[in-house]
Amino acid sequence: MRIDKFLKVSRILKRRTLAQEACDKGKVSVNGKDVKPAYRVKEGDIVEIAYASGSIKFRILAVKETVKKDEASSLYEIITNF
Repeated sequence: MRIDKFLKVSRILKRRTLAQEACDKGKVSVNGKDVKPAYRVKEGDIVEIAYASGSIKFRILAVKETVKKDEASSLYEIITNF
């Protein structure tokens, strides 16, 4: 699955266009490397997103095309949030 779609499905970012813009601006990295929106994620990847007010780092636990709102947090495990 593409990183931009994963960020939307997991509800880390609200819209896919926001995820694409974040990737294009170099604010999203996977396993320590900046990625483009088309980057393919897999289970076990460590993703970091830089926000204006801090950043979030999480591990991908599962990759699913669709999930319900209350199940979205089961797709990832937060490592650090600051």
